Amino acid sequence: MENTLKRDMLVYPGVCDYSGNLGVPDAFGICMDLAAQHANSLGIGMWHLASRSLFWLTVKTRIHFLRRPRMGDAITGETWPEPADKIRCNRDYRLWAGDEVLAVGKTEWAVVNTETGKLYPASDIYPKEVEMRSDTVWDEPFARLRDDFDGVSVFARHTVMSTDIDVGGHMNNVAYVWALAESFSTQEWTALNVRDLEIHFKASCYEGQTIELQRRERDGGLDIRMSVAGKTAVLARIG
Repeated sequence: MENTLKRDMLVYPGVCDYSGNLGVPDAFGICMDLAAQHANSLGIGMWHLASRSLFWLTVKTRIHFLRRPRMGDAITGETWPEPADKIRCNRDYRLWAGDEVLAVGKTEWAVVNTETGKLYPASDIYPKEVEMRSDTVWDEPFARLRDDFDGVSVFARHTVMSTDIDVGGHMNNVAYVWALAESFSTQEWTALNVRDLEIHFKASCYEGQTIELQRRERDGGLDIRMSVAGKTAVLARIG
């Protein structure tokens, strides 16, 4: 079994934003798709785990953009899992064109037993015959995002629609990135010049709920809170 998946692709118009470049939410979607394809090839994809009453949970994810590729560019995506801890595991991503690295990313995953609601040991998920890579796109840990937005006004709202819902019955991970991006005008999004986006998933959201977004400026970017009825669903950092 291959410990790495590589896939060549074109940057089609359907994954580009108003700038003609790969959209920020679309990049998260590409990473999700790469992870799903690789998991399937290892026999631990969603349907494989469902037969064992298990389900993948995304805990945290981050992408660092060096340059967003343009519409029509030919790029390569690569993903590989890091050795798993007892409860959680990381997966790395890299997008490049020729000799140029365009973006790197990392996701922290967990596995939950859908019958008991308890976490399943991540260290037991990957087949024993897979030889794990020792390299990583970066060594630093995920950021510590503070959930202290008391007194910060709501600047946008998003109603969870049917198109946001995934096969698990809750809001898809990438849909949160879309909701975040859509809360800014094109002028505001251009001014942000997103180079780094980190998302921490705290609670699930469901169809019909209203997500409120708050933002707090920080050196080099923004911290974002997405909540439903006062309960934090997502914390994000834009850099």
